[in-house]
Amino acid sequence: MGSFVHATAMRTIDDVPWWGRERSRCDACGHVLGALDLVPLLSYLLLGARCRHCGARIAARHCIVEFLSGACCAVFYIKWGLSVASGLAAVAFFFLLFHALTDLLSGFIYDAAALAQGVCGLAARFASGGVPSAVDGLFGAALGFCVIYAIIVLSRGGMGSGDAVLMAGAGACLGWKLCALGLYLGFMCGGAVVLVMLALKKWKRKDVIPLAPFLAAGCVGALCAGGPLLEFFGSSLSSPW
Repeated sequence: MGSFVHATAMRTIDDVPWWGRERSRCDACGHVLGALDLVPLLSYLLLGARCRHCGARIAARHCIVEFLSGACCAVFYIKWGLSVASGLAAVAFFFLLFHALTDLLSGFIYDAAALAQGVCGLAARFASGGVPSAVDGLFGAALGFCVIYAIIVLSRGGMGSGDAVLMAGAGACLGWKLCALGLYLGFMCGGAVVLVMLALKKWKRKDVIPLAPFLAAGCVGALCAGGPLLEFFGSSLSSPW
């Protein structure tokens, strides 16, 4: 799934179909890849990070995305087993991964993907916990959208509207409490990285910084550790968490 989401993100950016009979191809030479080229992690390592057809170097992000996908899904399984919660967490993660990749590679967040994430999240919530759980998802979507949109207004366009749509879709999956925690962790993560990069003079103050990867990291952190953190402060989560 990590490999598929990565390919989907790249093709969406390039406006190339990723559905139907489309096949995986080398980014450099366009050669159709076979089964031996597409084994997650192993193919990258065994091929020496190079295409076996043209010898071009394979971007490290392919391996990184596959590793993160497997690791996060393993954490979800350990935490919730085979359940609606682990399935919804995986759905939220893969959509967030898509948003992070498109923002990193192109600077764009696609509204259709965020809308699909929200619909999937609300449907899963309604199926598992009925109307109360779905309402929690709606509050999460509203919170995620409004917080980012307020920043957009206050900064007079210093942040893109795509980030607000992203958090609306994520909030529908997470619910309002995890959404609030995800926003906090995302901003803290982003702020720490930006300070380090500014100190190292890798970024400048007026550079455009992609926010989606940090928001995605914050939301995944909230999924993994949100329950214990909220319990520490005397709160709890609703279905399906």
